Amino acid sequence: MEALASLVAQADLAGFTADEAKDIAAATNAGLAYGIAAIGPAIGIGFLVGKSVESMARQPEAAGMVRTTMFLGIAFTEALALIGFVVFILLKFA
Repeated sequence: MEALASLVAQADLAGFTADEAKDIAAATNAGLAYGIAAIGPAIGIGFLVGKSVESMARQPEAAGMVRTTMFLGIAFTEALALIGFVVFILLKFA
């Protein structure tokens, strides 16, 4: 994060005031941090859905229970992404 902030600080920001340049750097860092934080839940949901489809293909009679468990897992995994979003919003505006 600090490396990106130093690159922004060194960039040609002739058209911006110091406060605007600081806001640009903060928004860029928050966006990058949330993007990195969203990678984990995305991989987790992909893995979860893939294994659930594989399980339903192997045992079609258990598809209802697997589907219910899959949606619960997706909800909990998606909560991680939402928590990451909230944390970075709080850091940006705090």
